[in-house]
Amino acid sequence: MFWAAYEQLCMLGEAEEAAVCFGDATVPCVQEHYLGNASSCLQIADTDHSSDSSQRFGLEYLSRSDLKQREGNNIRVMCENNHGGPSLTGAVRQSKNSCCSTSFLSTPSPVPTQLSDVAPPPLVRNIHLRQSEDSLRPNTQARGKFACDNESAQIRGSLFFDSGLRRSARLAVGHRSLNTSQGSENKAKSLHASTKLSSETCSSTFCQGKLMETYEVAVSEFGATSSSLSSTTDVKSIQHEIENTKLSSFISDSATIKSGISNTMKLLRTLGEGYRHLCMFRCKEALNVYQKLSSKQYNTGWILSQVGKAYFELVDYLNADYAFSLARQISPYNLEEMDVYSTVLYHLKQDMKLKYLAQEMILVDRFAPQTWCAIGNCYSLQKDHESALKSFQRAVQLNSRFAYAHTLSGHEYVIMEDYGKGVECYQTSLHVDARHYNSWYGLGMIYLCQEKFEFAEHHFRQAYQINPLSSVIMYYLGTTLEALKRSEEALEMMEKAIVIDNKNPLPKYSKAKLLVTLGKLNEALEILEELKECTPRESCIYALMGEIYKRNKKYDKAMLHFGIALDLKPSIVDVAKIEAAIEKLIIPDEMEESL
Repeated sequence: MFWAAYEQLCMLGEAEEAAVCFGDATVPCVQEHYLGNASSCLQIADTDHSSDSSQRFGLEYLSRSDLKQREGNNIRVMCENNHGGPSLTGAVRQSKNSCCSTSFLSTPSPVPTQLSDVAPPPLVRNIHLRQSEDSLRPNTQARGKFACDNESAQIRGSLFFDSGLRRSARLAVGHRSLNTSQGSENKAKSLHASTKLSSETCSSTFCQGKLMETYEVAVSEFGATSSSLSSTTDVKSIQHEIENTKLSSFISDSATIKSGISNTMKLLRTLGEGYRHLCMFRCKEALNVYQKLSSKQYNTGWILSQVGKAYFELVDYLNADYAFSLARQISPYNLEEMDVYSTVLYHLKQDMKLKYLAQEMILVDRFAPQTWCAIGNCYSLQKDHESALKSFQRAVQLNSRFAYAHTLSGHEYVIMEDYGKGVECYQTSLHVDARHYNSWYGLGMIYLCQEKFEFAEHHFRQAYQINPLSSVIMYYLGTTLEALKRSEEALEMMEKAIVIDNKNPLPKYSKAKLLVTLGKLNEALEILEELKECTPRESCIYALMGEIYKRNKKYDKAMLHFGIALDLKPSIVDVAKIEAAIEKLIIPDEMEESL
């Protein structure tokens, strides 16, 4: 947005220097704005993360507390229903004290336990007392003997009392330190008492076994629900942690951000300065600024298009063609400034190249006004001015705010000598863009052809104020001043045009004519000799040299240059003038004046 605003100001001719808009004073403001937005995003993320974390921890706390409460209640109920209630309750309390913080149902997985050779913590459910490895063997033998006497009673009794040792407990038999103070007699007595108790309370133990199964199912379902909730919250917490980590690492590296902003501002400062010079038609300064860019930045479609436009304004069509060709290779789908490229090819008379460009632009976007401007220039180069005018009007139809299409339409009307419609097109273009100097120049040309020199001077001066470095505008303004019999002002304007563009032969030729009018024949002859070396095929140069030699009474040289001028096949009007000068060549000037 910052660059777009500056670009619009440049197009309006109101932009300040890029060093002011993109200078060092702008960098702290951009940094403060950028880092402020990033910190606000971080605060929002932290707020969301803290709320999610509080909800997650609340769920975990409630689930664990409810789980423990339910476990305690269920075990208490089981102990009260059991005939050996006091001893079982004591066993449970003893196991709680021995297991410390181990939960009743948080049984570790046997796989990592086996791999690490560490026995899992003992289960406290259905375990009366801790026993040693030696006490387990006689107990097993006693169970075998009792099974022979009363097998069904033994199986029903072992459902509650003797099945408490699970596989995890059996795997960790070697690691348990159980009480060894009881003797073999006490073991036998306890076994006999347990057998008797089991036979008396087989029905009650069966019900208690069912209760335990129901309890295990309920606890497992509750654990699955809590684990799913915790897994969902864990995923959210991980996502928040990743986002917060990225933001924190991004903001913490403030030095990198500041250096990046500084480099970006430096690049925009260079681009803005070059673009501002180009919009002010200081094309040489713009080219010098663009040359400061790195090769990666310079060899881009936008920069090369701006370079080509700068060469176009300098009337250096060959370099403009080269720059635009590179831009097309790098960005073949970019149509910006391609209408100017088509005009470059039109001036270079590159018919085939212009046709190929128009065809490619049609394939890219046939609804772009630049495309139809290229098509119109192609038709105009083939002298099909009606088709060219239709193409330019199509461009206006697609985008009525495209000033260059209005200007090209005006040029076609001027070629067709329809000056009234040409004036309308130029004026419409100026309503769209008052700084479009080509329209001011077109209006000046119409009034110059109509010999309305005062109007022509006004419009040429308007174009000159917008683009004070155009040798073409200076030349036609000097020509208008010469027609107004203001030779001194015209000569001054021609000299400015020569300084701006020394390669343009038109201002030099007009200066030579003005010097001849002012009686400075030798200076005019020097300029013509220089022009003869640059443009040896121009008949008007030899005709003017013949006139100078005639005034210097060098008739042989005058006749020679008049003959060369006729051999170069000038226009019919110039032929008549040259023939009239040859007929009067042998007549003395005094006699010519008297006649």
